[in-house]
Amino acid sequence: MTNETVTDESGTPLTFGTAGMRGPLGPGPGAMNVDTVVRTTAGLASWLQARCLGGSTVVVGRDARHGSREFAAATAEVLAAAGFDVVVLPRPLPTPVLAFAVRRLRAAAGVQMTASHNPATDNGYKVYTDGGAQLIAPADREIEHAIAAVGPALAVPRAPATPTDDSLLTEYLARVAALPHGSDRDLRIALTPLHGVGGDTAVAALTAAGFTDLHTVTSQFDPDPDFPTVRFPNPEEDGATDALLELAESVGADLAIALDPDADRCAVGVPGPDGWRMLRGDETGVLLGDHVLATAGPDPRERSPRSDQTPLVATTIVSSQLLAKMAAARGARFAETLTGFKWLVRAGAGLVYAYEEALGHCVDPEAVRDKDGISAAVLVADLAAGLKARGRSLPEVLDDYAVEFGVHAGDQVSRRVGHQGELADLMARLRADLPLSLAGDEVTAEDLLARRGALRTDAVVLRGERTRMVVRPSGTEPKLKCYLEVVVDVDDRSGLDRARAEAARRLSELRDYAREL
Repeated sequence: MTNETVTDESGTPLTFGTAGMRGPLGPGPGAMNVDTVVRTTAGLASWLQARCLGGSTVVVGRDARHGSREFAAATAEVLAAAGFDVVVLPRPLPTPVLAFAVRRLRAAAGVQMTASHNPATDNGYKVYTDGGAQLIAPADREIEHAIAAVGPALAVPRAPATPTDDSLLTEYLARVAALPHGSDRDLRIALTPLHGVGGDTAVAALTAAGFTDLHTVTSQFDPDPDFPTVRFPNPEEDGATDALLELAESVGADLAIALDPDADRCAVGVPGPDGWRMLRGDETGVLLGDHVLATAGPDPRERSPRSDQTPLVATTIVSSQLLAKMAAARGARFAETLTGFKWLVRAGAGLVYAYEEALGHCVDPEAVRDKDGISAAVLVADLAAGLKARGRSLPEVLDDYAVEFGVHAGDQVSRRVGHQGELADLMARLRADLPLSLAGDEVTAEDLLARRGALRTDAVVLRGERTRMVVRPSGTEPKLKCYLEVVVDVDDRSGLDRARAEAARRLSELRDYAREL
């Protein structure tokens, strides 16, 4: 195998962001190519050796994007030449399988070639460390320093590395199939992997768990690195799940599930009086959180919010505030972290569930210390089947939450920019002219760059009595993101429609402000 020739020496080298290192495919240190991957891996190997982890196990996996096969091979070969015991997953597989394998093998590290839900022109390099959680500071900066000390990619030694068999995948599927809490299985499911690598694994997991009435979007089932039927391969994007919802309607499904291309995210669609709709990540988040808490740890009547034995649930600063209220009502502990599962899975002892609004759910932290769309799909199917058997539905449970905790209406407004530098300009303009009120609610501003320690990040939180907006640059794409939430109290079930109308009106005002940014 030959290295790609680097022709653009002027590019700024890629760095580790919210979820690994991502960039466009192309030449130069500022892009994803074999030379970049070889030098990055040599830096990672050096960093591990400096911590007396030379010769330890490292797992390498990949998705089906352009370049992933070559990048995974180069990574495995550099690690093998450096003396590591390299376990190469046998074919393109979901990122959660790699995270599971790192934890299962007690590996020193894992590397997955993926750009997740980014455009087809991108690829990425995601690093997991001991315990199967994603890389965090200061390790990310230390590895970047080690990469900077690596010479030309052509001079980095490489040795053959042979892919393993399906045994780790088999163990993963067995673990996921055992997650359901109930025995009801009468549920018709429509599924799409959005041209990614999750299709076969999701079908196998759901089938092993007893959900066999499955219907898949044929045009999106096989991996295709060009993602031909979607503008962006992200279930959050407008139009990305249209084919899924059309299938769900046509087959009379009870539940629709969309995975992102590396299957670490799970989006859920449900039928309603006005037709099918996709749930927001916050809606799925509280549904799964409550479902996990129903069987986690001691009886809710015996839980102490101050005990490490009491279940802990977590979400991020940009997600809904509803999970915190629910945790208190269920006798559980709650933690809020910075954006990204590298922080969520480190929220504290006793963690049983974590989610972020961008469709990421960690329903089995003991096995996968990261978001996992496959296991989330199995558990949401378990929840939906149990409700169906009792003549109920997911939207009806969301109505219950609105009555109990108030209507929590949320949305996200994003602005895509040409390059990262524009994001700094936009954030500077916001900080120079912070609003005093939003949607009729007086707000105060907290600049999270002014924090100290691990909770410091580039974000501004605007918070009022019934309104919240978080503005931050994306850590994975050139986007400015505004996360919006309004809360309206509900007296009883008869007041739900009025409360939702009021929430929609105020949320519309928030959207207008966010778009003006």
